[in-house]
This record gives sequence, C-alpha cells and structure tokens, in this order.
Amino acid sequence: MNARSRPIIAVLMTVLVGLLSGCVTNNEGLVPVVSGVDIHRVDAIADQLPPQIAASGRLAVGVNVPYAPNEFKDDQGNIVGFDVDLMNAIGQVLGLTADFKQADFDKIIPAVQSGTFNVGMSSFTDTLEREKSVDFVTYYRAGVQWAQRPGDAVDPNDACGLRVGVQTTTIEDIEEVPAKSDACVAAGQPPIGKIKYDSQDDVANALILGRIDALSADSPVTAYAIKRSDGRIVTAGAVFDSAPYGWVVAKGSPLGPVLQQAMQHLIDGGQYRQIAEAWGVEAGVIETSVINGATS
Repeated sequence: MNARSRPIIAVLMTVLVGLLSGCVTNNEGLVPVVSGVDIHRVDAIADQLPPQIAASGRLAVGVNVPYAPNEFKDDQGNIVGFDVDLMNAIGQVLGLTADFKQADFDKIIPAVQSGTFNVGMSSFTDTLEREKSVDFVTYYRAGVQWAQRPGDAVDPNDACGLRVGVQTTTIEDIEEVPAKSDACVAAGQPPIGKIKYDSQDDVANALILGRIDALSADSPVTAYAIKRSDGRIVTAGAVFDSAPYGWVVAKGSPLGPVLQQAMQHLIDGGQYRQIAEAWGVEAGVIETSVINGATS
C-alpha cells in the first residue's frame, strides 16, 4: 500500500538503534517528522463543537499502543504515528488540543460510551456489528495482510493446521482467522491454531523466533513490521478484505458530524494526503469521510 508523490512535505527521517536479540520493536527504524503542513482553526466547523468540549479546549482521545505505524511510542516515550499526526491536525482545525490517553484496546469503546473519552482512536475497523453500539467517522481504508518467514510457503487461503499469530481483540483475532479456521474444520481439515498476543511487537517477534508460522494484521501494520524486521519477515499472499478505519464516538453524538467535517476539510485541502505520504501509507487514503461507512 506504500507509494510516494507530491514532494510538498519536508520529511526528516531519523535512524534509530538496530535490532536487539533477534526482536523487532515499534520504535526502531524510521520515524518521520512532518513539517510544512498548513492547518488553521476553521470557525465554521469548530463553532459546531458540543459546548462542553469547546469550553475544555481539549479532545480526550483513547488510544492503545503499540500498533505501528498508526500509533506507538518513540524512544522518548511520546505517542506518535500516522493516526496521531492526523488527530493532531483535526485538533488544529477545531481549535482543540488532542489529549491522548492510553487504554486497553477492548476498553476504549466502552470508555467512549461512558463519556470517559470523547473519541476512540486505535485503528478501529468500522463494522456493521460495531456500529450497533457506537458511531464511526471514517479516515482511512486498510486490508488484511499476512506475513511469514523467508522461504516458507504460507497461503492465507489454505492455512489449516498452521499456527497464526494475531494481536488480541483485533478484527484478525475476532473475525478473520476464526472464520478461516471454521472453514478448515468444515472441510475436514485441522483448525488453524490462533495464537493471541497483547501487542503487535510480540506477534512479529514470535514469527521471527519460529513460535508461529504466520501473522495476520492490518496491511499498514504488517508492512511496517516487515520493514523493521531486516528481512526476517516477508509478505504471505496479497492484501484482502479492505475496509474503512474510523474514529469512534458515542452513538448519535453531535461530535461525529464535527469530526467528519474537519476530516473532509483536511482531505479537500491536501493536508491529509501530506500526512499520509510522510508515513508512507497514502495507498489507503480516502476521498470522502463519512459517518458509519461499513458494508459488512
């Protein structure tokens, strides 16, 4: 999903420390610093904010790390990533400071529902099932991408009996791999051994060390893990099951339309693409942000 175009951004790439003990960690490699993106408060959009949020001057954003390149920590412990830069840009349009608050992935949606967070931002796939309880403001489109060790021959469509690593509570954990495993059993084949890990770092390390046969993750996440693996992980098959990412807001919240308008402003003004290009993820950019864009 990676490409490069429009050299309007000045991107400073800082090379961090190399791999240790055969492992890969999310803040190794290249972390772009985006500059030259002109963003200002847009009164016509910001004035529609719920009064309580506007008065606070802050947007409480629930996030789970690490899930590079979308959200993770750099060597100084700062939360960084494509999603982070984009949400900071949304904050500028709305005249707010994005206040990123770490939480377990499976606790973010309940926290948005309870009002603890204004927004959930953690590479959430917008699905019809999730839309029953919360609303989504779409901002990206990603698919699923498997990875394997070099020399192996893993087919995501014929993985019966293999050990496949996933990050817990992701779509790959909840839906994609279980569905493939059920199909194996229905065909009289052994099930897929789904191995769950708390972080994507742990999944990648398990694959490198031979504890699993393959990993399944969102396409930009798998691409980033491969880039940081120094050739010890490669793709297995093509990207499939493309679906929208969305920011989570409470069901029927007036904040949803405001975020959608701010996102569309960044799309139309080109700043969105500039940020995506800096992270090398522009292949998944969208042209129109919508509320609840799931089709499955």
